[in-house]
Amino acid sequence: MVLNLVKLCVGCSAIEELAAWIDFRLDERRQAGLSIEQFHTTRMVPKRIDELLDGGSLYWVIKGNIQCRQRLTDIRTFTDDQGISRCHLVLEPRIVPTEWQPRRAFQGWRYLSSEDVPMDEGQGKSGRAKLPPELRNELASLGLL
Repeated sequence: MVLNLVKLCVGCSAIEELAAWIDFRLDERRQAGLSIEQFHTTRMVPKRIDELLDGGSLYWVIKGNIQCRQRLTDIRTFTDDQGISRCHLVLEPRIVPTEWQPRRAFQGWRYLSSEDVPMDEGQGKSGRAKLPPELRNELASLGLL
């Protein structure tokens, strides 16, 4: 069974900001001669790695809503220079917008079953996929989406 993660996207107020940040970080890695991959570092290591890597994604909560996802390609544990166990959630750098799903604030990440994930944008019945990003964000800030 496919399992997913959900996490707050701290510091981003729109999908476009997340995309720009990913591009910036990949460019930094390219210029430094490092492998061109995107990852998110987290302190807690998931226990259900096999289920997550069986087609799972990391769903990002932006401004109180799940708004997009990135497919998980690997989970690598490591110990940082302070001796703390951490992991890299290695992600496909392509962002897939999803139907918006409200989500309350929480710390860290949470498991998200396949039954609870929002549909990819354009596969559901809402017309949000056709809205320009600025209008979509303004309507959401007014509580209309």
